[in-house]
Amino acid sequence: MASAPLGVPLTGRPRHPLREGCRQPQWLLLAVVALTVALGAAATGQCPSPAECHEDTVKLCLTGVWLGQAAVAVLAVLAMSSEYGTGTIRVTLAAVPGRVRVLAAKATVVTGAVVAAGTLAVLGSLLAGRLLLPGNGFGTAALSLTEPPTLRAAAGSVLYLGLIALLSLGTATAVRDTAGAITAVLGLLYAFPVVALMVADETWRERLQELAPSSAGLAVQATRNLDILPIAPWPGLGVLTAWAGAALQAGVAVFRLRDA
Repeated sequence: MASAPLGVPLTGRPRHPLREGCRQPQWLLLAVVALTVALGAAATGQCPSPAECHEDTVKLCLTGVWLGQAAVAVLAVLAMSSEYGTGTIRVTLAAVPGRVRVLAAKATVVTGAVVAAGTLAVLGSLLAGRLLLPGNGFGTAALSLTEPPTLRAAAGSVLYLGLIALLSLGTATAVRDTAGAITAVLGLLYAFPVVALMVADETWRERLQELAPSSAGLAVQATRNLDILPIAPWPGLGVLTAWAGAALQAGVAVFRLRDA
């Protein structure tokens, strides 16, 4: 009895390897929304009154993006590293020999899903703020998307999550190991800013904050006191874009040069 070709089951319809490799657990996308909204609502609820809590209310409502990015990182890493773990990357490359095409397709699928989930998360966070803040004496006019600073913060937060997905995907492609890639990305997002704050020299501390992908990228959420930020909102998002681009370039180089 003849055996089935690689990637084709003995019964049923043939699997599309690229689609199989890019299919991610839906619970991770739900986690992006849930974690972002939950932490944002919790942070917003900690402001008892304007007199006691002089906060940038828009940025406060979007605090949850800082936690939601962890689920984004795991999702994007698994999009590539899971195929190496199971060996199905060989099936994918047999069906789509162009490696740059494979990576581009994965980037499109993952980023599209993350942007959709991120949009829901950001809108949910702003809605939670509109429901919670008036009870503490805050006005909600600043939380309207008709306000340019709020729109910039909201759109920038969605872009931020999309760039985190690309950074994570590129890292996973270069590292090829799930645990290693997740550790590297989360360390970059969470440990790097902490280390920067521990630097004694004020000049170097500020420079490291400007270079850290998370602290620089999340500057896009600020709507007040922009003059005291280590880096302006859009340039900060540009720093994260550079990190994502560098990770993808490294991923492409490894993907092309090394065997599956």
